[in-house]
Amino acid sequence: MHLHDFWFLLIAVLWTGYFFLEGFDFGIGVLTKLLARDRTERRVLINTIGPVWDGNEVWLITAGGATFAAFPDWYATLFSGFYLPLLAVLVCLILRGVAFEYRHKRPEDRWQRNWEQVIFWCSLLPAFLWGAIFANLVHGVPIGRDGNYAGGLTDLITPYALLGGVVTLVLFTFHGAVFAALKTDGDIRTRARRCAARLGLATVVVAVPFLVWTQGDSGNVSSLVAVAIAVLALAAALIMNRRGREGWAFTLSGVTIAAAVAMLFLALFPDVMPSSLDPEWSLTAANASSSPYTLKIMTWVGVIMMPLIMAYQAWTYWVFRKRIGTRHIPAAH
Repeated sequence: MHLHDFWFLLIAVLWTGYFFLEGFDFGIGVLTKLLARDRTERRVLINTIGPVWDGNEVWLITAGGATFAAFPDWYATLFSGFYLPLLAVLVCLILRGVAFEYRHKRPEDRWQRNWEQVIFWCSLLPAFLWGAIFANLVHGVPIGRDGNYAGGLTDLITPYALLGGVVTLVLFTFHGAVFAALKTDGDIRTRARRCAARLGLATVVVAVPFLVWTQGDSGNVSSLVAVAIAVLALAAALIMNRRGREGWAFTLSGVTIAAAVAMLFLALFPDVMPSSLDPEWSLTAANASSSPYTLKIMTWVGVIMMPLIMAYQAWTYWVFRKRIGTRHIPAAH
């Protein structure tokens, strides 16, 4: 395996980890309006991700940094062509982090209600935009002979991209509902399971056509296997959720996300950004990569740092593994 292929694989793993982890806390943010009935229940939901949401974003930073270092041409074309949607994601992530920290700083109802609105919208929009961005990556965008993006914002707004955005929004919200059922107790836990059942069916309705469309458009045998795993894992997650096996349901909803992301990267490879103008102008893992010496140094850094990051996050989730409910929330907050 060439080093540029290895780094394409590693970046795919980083994005998979990001969507697995950030997916459920985006989902929790959306569920603060869909599931929670009052401010106490919203606080319960927010507290389920309170110790981990910022750690989840480390995967995004690492994926972006790895792309910049390993595939500078990919990074440059991606961030120039997708400047506005990526800027919108960045602004949402900043405001969302501020909302988590500032919501409880003052007791006024209006203050807390406004920050709760920020949490909801700044969870919903990135969940949608990430799907639209990756759908465009796989489907192809206008890239000229010089490797630069040659289109406009309207070129990114297509039925396929919009469907991709809806898929990630619904799938992440389903993932979040399963996580809420796993991490809460009492009435909210029961309602989270019922909500997950409905969201799971909605995920089937939108995700299956998107996966089939992607497979038919640019898939291969490997991506077909990933599609099959995603569909089977989603079905199994719904069954486990119905049986009240929240741990298995959460694991399987995570497998669904991982398989779906793997399918996109398998359909994309060996390209990193296909050109819709001329396939010969596409950016590939080979022609968009850094020098072999740079990739070699990065490989040693990655081999050392990745296990440390994963061990730290595993420890964090273990420490904060207990369920919480409305009984744990003080009456005055």
